[in-house]
Amino acid sequence: MRPSLLRLAKSARTQPINLQQVSDTLLPPISLYRHILRAHRYLSPEMKIFGDGYVKDEFRRHRRVDNPVHIIGFLSSWKQYLDLLPKGRGEKAFKGKPLDPQLLEKMSPEQVGQLYELMQATKDVFKPVEDGQS
Repeated sequence: MRPSLLRLAKSARTQPINLQQVSDTLLPPISLYRHILRAHRYLSPEMKIFGDGYVKDEFRRHRRVDNPVHIIGFLSSWKQYLDLLPKGRGEKAFKGKPLDPQLLEKMSPEQVGQLYELMQATKDVFKPVEDGQS
């Protein structure tokens, strides 16, 4: 029996596409890095500067990681972050999301320390400007 276009089209996919699964697919590291920096263009100038520096630093730190489990965890976390970012100028402002308590419990003391340093650094950057000060 010769394959026809109809038969080939039918065999391509038997179930509907799950958008969550498509969204969860991992991007290669350099592509993910570029997508994140492009998405930062739609953030406020302060958040863009802070975010770009943080992303560049984290990707530099993980450049020489060989453990596949760490690589998958790193890429999936950054992919989830990318999915939270605004995709264009018309989208609502980026607000972030609360930290999951279970995730905090799984972190090493070093990671908790990094998180604390990040919190301290962002307090000054995103402080509301008070009227009457010059």
